Amino acid sequence: MRLPAAGVVLVAGTVLAAAAWATGPERVLLITNRNSTASGEIANYYAAKRNIPPKQVCVIAAPEGEQIARPDYERLVEAPVRQCLAGRGLSEQIFYLVTTLGVPLHIQGTIGREATASSVDSELTLLYARMKGQTVSVPGPQRNPMFRQTDAPFSHRAYPIYLVTRLAAYDVAGVKAMIDRGLAARNRGTVYLDMQEGSDEAGESWLRDAHILLPAGRSELEQSKEVWYGKRNAIGHASWGSNDKQRKQRRLGFQWLPGAIATAFVSTNGRTFRKPPADWQLGQEFGGSKQSLTADLIADGATGASGHTGEPYLAYTPRPELLFPAYLAGRNLAESFYVSIPALGWMNIMVGDPLVTLAAP
Repeated sequence: MRLPAAGVVLVAGTVLAAAAWATGPERVLLITNRNSTASGEIANYYAAKRNIPPKQVCVIAAPEGEQIARPDYERLVEAPVRQCLAGRGLSEQIFYLVTTLGVPLHIQGTIGREATASSVDSELTLLYARMKGQTVSVPGPQRNPMFRQTDAPFSHRAYPIYLVTRLAAYDVAGVKAMIDRGLAARNRGTVYLDMQEGSDEAGESWLRDAHILLPAGRSELEQSKEVWYGKRNAIGHASWGSNDKQRKQRRLGFQWLPGAIATAFVSTNGRTFRKPPADWQLGQEFGGSKQSLTADLIADGATGASGHTGEPYLAYTPRPELLFPAYLAGRNLAESFYVSIPALGWMNIMVGDPLVTLAAP
């Protein structure tokens, strides 16, 4: 089995730097939409739980729908967030932008490898560079300077971006429960890595590498065509989701520990946070796709998860062999996800409180 050359840096670096990665509410800008009751309620709850100062709550007035045209995004989302950061002297202090359910999710545009469509959250990661006068292209994915950078704390000098996560679930109660689970996170449990068929193809090899790189006893690897359901004491999960041809059930039935995160190689799992009918199953269209949903993971008890609002292509999905070793070594949720993705201004979303950390083991 292949051990990537970066493995030693990954494991050793994350352990040594764990103390330096401790960040708090002073680094968060919370974005809420005045046109969404749900957004306001979530923002109030999160601000109270994490002691976010009023100065670091940014109120925008955007459409409540999940889709937004790019000119409207620039005028109603990006421009007011820029004003909150620059006008309040927060542009350097803030590391994490936190959007909420009720803030638009997906920027409409063309599709394909040079797509102009993207997620709102991934586009907001590039706001720091734009505020510094850099020209950032709209078509196609943009390079994530933090990708694979597992051995250094986050700073704007090193990584001229913002890290954006979203507090979202099917409803306000689901988001509040997710926030509470994050506050109760502890470094325990098992990461379950579910391969599709045990091959050496991309995606499959990433799952195998994650098992190699994680501390002994902290992960289990499934290398056959079997799909894992009903696993207990889960602190992490990675799989092919509904792209696994053997996946028949919508819900995994896992027992998720507080702080658990999940990722999947699925093109459209972050397409919507509207709740499907109770009888909806994989293979039936909902929200423009027949694929599994990130929001189901949160509803079932995960504390954080990745997703995609449109086709990201496999190469731009989160890499589990980077994500889980960083997270279990003490890096927070936001930074663990962002060291694992190659591109920004693209289709990715990261659901969860960015400050969640398991702390060093």
